[in-house]
Amino acid sequence: MKPFAITVTTSLDFEAAVQAVENETAAAGFRVLHVHDVAATLAEKGFTREPLKIVEICNARYASQVLEKDIELALMLPCPISVYENEGKTHISALLPSSMAEMYPQAGIEEVAGKVEEAVRSIVAKASHTL
Repeated sequence: MKPFAITVTTSLDFEAAVQAVENETAAAGFRVLHVHDVAATLAEKGFTREPLKIVEICNARYASQVLEKDIELALMLPCPISVYENEGKTHISALLPSSMAEMYPQAGIEEVAGKVEEAVRSIVAKASHTL
């Protein structure tokens, strides 16, 4: 089975990495729909953990094309990019859109998934090298 995600370690601190993901998302023609502060949500319930935010990104044209193929693909939208700290290091991780195509082979979304995956990989790479 091929990898379903990409994860990189960055020298940026946590908040700078989140901001870099948001900036690179916009530069790639995508939109940040929401940023979930998972660590804060868990802390409200008494669970502590290192910082973790999930940045939901979307490109309306690609999302529309995917949903036209199979509405069940809404279960995997929008594309999540996680930024988290683990053992003092900051990581950026993203679900690879090609995994959607593998999970729904009957939908025929390989081409659009490939385009979105290229953008997601670029966002992660550029965000992780932003100084």
